[in-house]
Amino acid sequence: MLQIDAPPERVFALWTDLERTGEWIEGVTKVTDVTGPIDQAGTRYTVWFGRMASPSEVLEVRRPSLFRSRFGNRFLRGENVATFEPNDGGTRLTQEFRTEGLIPAITSRIFALGSYRGSFRGELETFKRIAEREAAAAAET
Repeated sequence: MLQIDAPPERVFALWTDLERTGEWIEGVTKVTDVTGPIDQAGTRYTVWFGRMASPSEVLEVRRPSLFRSRFGNRFLRGENVATFEPNDGGTRLTQEFRTEGLIPAITSRIFALGSYRGSFRGELETFKRIAEREAAAAAET
């Protein structure tokens, strides 16, 4: 869970901007093969970490409060659920990973430890800084 000083619609829009995911998710080099709108269930896309592909699918969306997707390759696969709730003039972002399989469980445990840039926590902190910086800049104009 993370409190972000930006409105839910802005936080949700940044979270679902596939072209920008590499700004906070360590190792993302590109996103390809997008089949439709990112805020529509059934849309598929591929996230690339160098040469390693992670096919993904949007499972459920309620703008600006919920984004649920399935992702995966042999190293890390499962579901990601992100909720965006209005809270104290900003947004409470809650993210949950549900991994499938032994290797993904071990991989996710490694990424869950600590707050270094490539950890899940580190990526959320980077996301928060971007969202808050952009919300502050928009408020100034």
